[in-house]
Amino acid sequence: MEGNMLEYTFIRSRRRTIGITVKPDGSVIVRAPLSCSKKRVEAFVLEKMAWIERAQERMAARRAMAGAEPAAPAFTGAELAALKKQAKKAIPPMTARIAAEIGVSYGTISIRAQKTRWGSCSSKGNLNFNCLLMLLPENVRRYVVVHELCHRKEMNHSQKFWREVERYQPGYKADRAELRRLGNVLLERIQ
Repeated sequence: MEGNMLEYTFIRSRRRTIGITVKPDGSVIVRAPLSCSKKRVEAFVLEKMAWIERAQERMAARRAMAGAEPAAPAFTGAELAALKKQAKKAIPPMTARIAAEIGVSYGTISIRAQKTRWGSCSSKGNLNFNCLLMLLPENVRRYVVVHELCHRKEMNHSQKFWREVERYQPGYKADRAELRRLGNVLLERIQ
């Protein structure tokens, strides 16, 4: 955008809602449905400015904390392929156990190397997990699986949703904090 407005990369895709991502370098990506007007997107960004600024401040603080530490090298294709293979063996059985515990069904499970997401659940119940989960502690991996499966009951992040997560992953807030702390460094290594 121009003038005194926020600069961001704008991407249209086959999604249902407008989404904003603040990357570790502080840059902003706005994704919107194909049919969404530019005016609606700009209004949404304006509405979310306080959140965006807080997220950019957090990213700047993380970069400052990292200081002069050399950035970890990007994952090689072979490393990512090995992680995907490992994840395909470990995550589906874990998902099946947790789904039985929660009492929900799901569709297919996909394992990918993604730059911004740890997991997702589509409206059809298809699950997607990041192969980098294999580099995180078991409790954090379980939190991500529980989170996505709880979307089979609540397709939102309402209080009711978080109560479900708490029910099946007591103390999930500590796991979520650990995911943020350890995970951002890993996500930065996907090129």
